[in-house]
Amino acid sequence: MLITRSPLRISLGGGGTDLPSYYQEHKGFLIAAAIDKYVYITSHQTFVEELIIKYSNLEKVSDVNAIQHPIIRESLKFLEIEASHLEISSMADIPAGTGLGSSGSFTTSLLKNLHAFKKNLVHPQDLAEQACYIELECLAEPIGKQDQYISAYGGLTCFEFLSEGKVNAYPLKITTDTLFQLEDNLLLFFTGYSRSASIILREQNEKSKNKDRVMTDHLHFIKALAVSSKMALEAGDLLEFSRLMNLHWEHKQVRSKKMSNEKITQWYELALNNGALGGKLIGAGGGGFLMFFAQDKLLLRRAMREAGLQEVRFRFDFEGTKLIAQS
Repeated sequence: MLITRSPLRISLGGGGTDLPSYYQEHKGFLIAAAIDKYVYITSHQTFVEELIIKYSNLEKVSDVNAIQHPIIRESLKFLEIEASHLEISSMADIPAGTGLGSSGSFTTSLLKNLHAFKKNLVHPQDLAEQACYIELECLAEPIGKQDQYISAYGGLTCFEFLSEGKVNAYPLKITTDTLFQLEDNLLLFFTGYSRSASIILREQNEKSKNKDRVMTDHLHFIKALAVSSKMALEAGDLLEFSRLMNLHWEHKQVRSKKMSNEKITQWYELALNNGALGGKLIGAGGGGFLMFFAQDKLLLRRAMREAGLQEVRFRFDFEGTKLIAQS
C-alpha cells in the first residue's frame, strides 16, 4: 500500500494572475502558503482483476478509459499505468469547493502516488507541471497554476508565472518572528457555502482572453498588491499586510458579481468591528473560507462563533506533497 498526502493552501496575494489568459500576456505573480490540512491518496494492488476507484463515488471498471473520475482517468493515462489489479481511494481533511485548492492538491497527491507505484522519483517542479498539464491541458479547466505549485512545494512561497509557461518558485523571506505572528493571528472561518471555482474563473478567463480592459487593469492592480504584500511581510509589517488584504478584497469583488453575497459582506464587516485588522475570502470567491488577520483573537472568535461560523485552526506546512507510508 502507498499513501501520499498533499497540503491545501491559503492565498496571501496575487490570486488570478496565475491564469494562462493573463500571464501569457503580462506575467503573473502571487504568494501562497501551504497549510496542515491535506488531501490523501492511497493505492494498493488487489487480487481482483479490475480497477477500483473510491472517492465520493465507487467505481469498478476493467479499463482505464472507462473511469468516470476525470483526474484519475487522465493521470493513469498520462503515466501509462494499465494495471488492472489496482485500488485507488481518496480522503480529505476539508471538503472540495471551499477555496483552499483541493483539486490541485488532489492531482499532485495522486500523481505522487502513481510515481511511487512506478518507483519513480519526481521533483516538486515536475510534479506541479504535470498536475497543471492534467487539469489545464487534458481537462481544459479554466483555472490557474497556483494550487498545483503550492501543494507540490509547500511552505510560504512566491511564484512568478512567465509568458512562455515557465514558473519560478522561491520562498518568502520572512523572519521566524514574523512567521509565528502570521501563523498565530491568521484565522479561517467556514462560511458554509461551497462552490465550483471553475464557474467563477471561467468568467475571468473569458474576459482576459478577449482583452477586456477593465479585467486586465484589475489584475494588474492585484499583481501590484501582491508585490506590496511581499514587501510588507518581508519587512515584518503585518499592519500594512492587513491593510493590503482589505484592499485586495475590495478590488477582488469587482472581478465578478458571483464573488460575494449579502451574508459574506455582513460577516466581513462583523469581523472588522470585532478584532480583525484585515481579511478576504480565500479562493475564487462565492463561498468557502473567510480569512482574517486578528488583533484580538478572542473577540474575533467569539463574534464569528455567535454568527454561526466554524473556525478551522491550522499551521503552515513546509513539506509539500509527499509519500507518507509504503508497505
